[in-house]
Amino acid sequence: MASTLKLEIVTAEGPAYCEDVEMVTLPAVQGQIGVLPEHVPLMTQMVPGEIIVRKGGQDQFLAVGGGLIEVTADRVSILTDMAISVEKIDQASAEEARQRALARLNEKLSSEEVASVNAALARSLAQLNVKRRRRA
Repeated sequence: MASTLKLEIVTAEGPAYCEDVEMVTLPAVQGQIGVLPEHVPLMTQMVPGEIIVRKGGQDQFLAVGGGLIEVTADRVSILTDMAISVEKIDQASAEEARQRALARLNEKLSSEEVASVNAALARSLAQLNVKRRRRA
């Protein structure tokens, strides 16, 4: 049995993470799922939240937006609109983004604009939650 699997996270800006890891915990629509090497194939939707990556016996934490997850026996591929390691999260900027999104929700918006603002709000909340929980 393989002891690692390849984790690939891609955003619109390009590759955000590509490493061999021991385990990945993901925020899926069904709830939090853990993926180890030799996992059963799976394709699901990811919700904004936290990814926990176990590599070299250490945990790494990333805030992620919504996206798609594909799992095979030796690979986890994620396509998402945001992936930021906890060390790179700017708490002040994330809080400003949250405030802007909340203010925009009080305006008269089209349904498309409401969806876009809600997505921005979810991304900023994911960053704030990961940063506050991990205190990095």
